[in-house]
Amino acid sequence: MSIWTDTRSQSVCPALRTEGFLRRRPVTKTRATESHRLLVEEGTHDRLDRFLARRLGFSRSRCVGLIEGGSVFLGGLPAKKSDPVGPGDLVEVEVHPPEPLSVEAQDIPLDVVFEDEFLLVVNKAAGMVVHPAPGHPDGTLVNALLHHVTDLSGIGGKLRPGIVHRLDKDTSGLLVVAKGDETHVGLSNAIRKREVRRIYRAVAWGHLPESPMTVDAPVGRDSRDRKKMAVVKGGRRALTRLRVRERWPAADYLDVSLKTGRTHQIRVHLAHIGHPVVGDSLYGAKWVRGMGGENRGWAQELDRRAVRQMLHSSDLSFRHPATGEEMSFRAAAPDDMASVVEWAKG
Repeated sequence: MSIWTDTRSQSVCPALRTEGFLRRRPVTKTRATESHRLLVEEGTHDRLDRFLARRLGFSRSRCVGLIEGGSVFLGGLPAKKSDPVGPGDLVEVEVHPPEPLSVEAQDIPLDVVFEDEFLLVVNKAAGMVVHPAPGHPDGTLVNALLHHVTDLSGIGGKLRPGIVHRLDKDTSGLLVVAKGDETHVGLSNAIRKREVRRIYRAVAWGHLPESPMTVDAPVGRDSRDRKKMAVVKGGRRALTRLRVRERWPAADYLDVSLKTGRTHQIRVHLAHIGHPVVGDSLYGAKWVRGMGGENRGWAQELDRRAVRQMLHSSDLSFRHPATGEEMSFRAAAPDDMASVVEWAKG
């Protein structure tokens, strides 16, 4: 097994080994403000925003928003996101109720694979954006979820209720959605601890040098194009494992296992090692143009048939945060990708 390691990767901060103190105000019919008092114990050294993300199970952007909004205090004083925390520090956080959702519930078909009172597992269609964002105000998975269920976790913010992890617009497949905040925190912590198993099927240009192989390279925003991510110095550690299922004339059919969950991680890592996802207009559009040799015609036909990036979240496994039950789900690739795979098999 080979390991592709980028020397720019930074070490991961040590896991926090202690639980802080959580004080909740009396429960009312409306969601109450939560006051968190987090005591930093021996052996913990981190930046404040990272510390909060790990301890509270919130996204980094949510924690930065809390800090910049004046809701976080370090040693009794208003904090900055870059403040360091160390043993003996006391961090106090006021998490106010989210504003009423401005996202409209829409009657959009939703493929629900599993549902109980705590969570849902859905099979997202390619072409569907997960949550509203500039340019995509509606028609998203969140719009569909709000029509399907009466309550979702508010931890993700008013535009991302229930969303624990995401899939890119043109990536299809499985993802889990939290109905309540405790479920959301439990699932987020499981992802952070790498206890959630996520496997994707991907068609990638060219042939991997070895199988299985691991790509360990930090991912961050591309300084030349803000719409893209890239392997960058100072990026967040990203770990992807690759295994060839089938080898075709000018492409490999892969099982891809995520050990971290960075934005565009699979697409960035495969492009970084010279084997971008087939059909990926953002990271792999130029690959087939530069190809020569006897397989050029085959590659051009594959490129023509791939109407979107050939990436599908096929397997999802985790321990249910409320019941402790081991949950495993599998979703076959949708017709657009299945037809490409069948053609490539010849």
